[in-house]
Amino acid sequence: MKYLVILLLLLSACKSPSEKKTKTKTYLEIHNDAIVIDTHNDILMKTVDQGVVLDQDLTGKTHSDLERWKTGGLDVQIFSVYCDGNTENAYAVANREMDSLDAVVARNPNKIAKVANSEELLKAVNEHKIAAMFGVEGGHMIEGDLEKLEALYNRGARYLSLTHNAAPAWATSAADETTHPDLEEKGLTDFGVQVIKKMNDLGMMIDVSHSGEQTFWDVIKLTNKPIIASHSSVYSLTSSRRNLKDDQIKAIAKNGGTIMVNFHPNFIDNSFKPKEKAFLEKHAIEGDSLIKSGMDEWYMQDYLYKKYKDEADQIRPPLSILIDHINYIVALVGVDYVGLGSDFDGINTTPLQLDDVTGYPLITKALVEKGYSEEDIVKILGGNFLRVLEANEIKK
Repeated sequence: MKYLVILLLLLSACKSPSEKKTKTKTYLEIHNDAIVIDTHNDILMKTVDQGVVLDQDLTGKTHSDLERWKTGGLDVQIFSVYCDGNTENAYAVANREMDSLDAVVARNPNKIAKVANSEELLKAVNEHKIAAMFGVEGGHMIEGDLEKLEALYNRGARYLSLTHNAAPAWATSAADETTHPDLEEKGLTDFGVQVIKKMNDLGMMIDVSHSGEQTFWDVIKLTNKPIIASHSSVYSLTSSRRNLKDDQIKAIAKNGGTIMVNFHPNFIDNSFKPKEKAFLEKHAIEGDSLIKSGMDEWYMQDYLYKKYKDEADQIRPPLSILIDHINYIVALVGVDYVGLGSDFDGINTTPLQLDDVTGYPLITKALVEKGYSEEDIVKILGGNFLRVLEANEIKK
């Protein structure tokens, strides 16, 4: 039973050497025994924008679908609920995306279950179902209304990313603070403070991915619960405004939170951006034509990556670069504060080998090859997030 793995590993650490089993597990055995959690997948955006259906075979169209999650050994998926910060009626869009997952759950009760807390999560995993929760990506989706925040929580949202690139009026984003460094007002407003307190009261995790630095530090001072960065990587390795600096990583560890590394090459490989620029410039005429026809820029890029796959593969970084970000966090603050937040289906290219959600076992393989113990791998794959989820829950 997967839910016993973490407990058993902790107990085994107390045994004398003679009591410990000597058999070495394969990476697949470790992967299959662990509870594998991905805290950020954007497939619900595509269910609304493109009409994709998660319980169909979407191979070649998306990174994710129900069967491929099972093939990749995924146990828990936090589904991002997202729309652009300038979208009208963002709260309605959020509910429409949630509806799309609820329909899949209703059709597949033996394969996937929406869960409200860690106890229900472990039950679903033990029943060999994917445990599903929502994470709302962007505070604009509550439309400045704490009642809407609570309503999203009641529908299954267990974290809120305070900002996306286009931020709400009550918190500045990384994009705000870097694009407009002379902003007079940065961080949380009085209403932003109310949002943080409400989330703590609800037991809803605060997600600082996309948040500006001032917003981040305001949160650290205010929160009485561990926070997360649901899909962020390391600034010292890749200088994206979306990544976390060393002092932020240390602050999250001190807070008892955790950082889930993002798989997007732009956030893990400093050399990727100029390569991507050259690729898109090469196909600029076609790209411009697609945009003029009404295609969104992100979907245009996604189309070009798929159409010119051989070219695109030449600029993708190796999987080892993603592992470097995990290693960096572990070296800086320890193994208890890192996990996986892929951003699958919210990114249009990935590291080599991680073509889709079936590639999760290769991360475990790479961690084994780096010398991580089974206990530490179990933490990285999902145990650390479970700890933070439980620490945020309101006990009745």
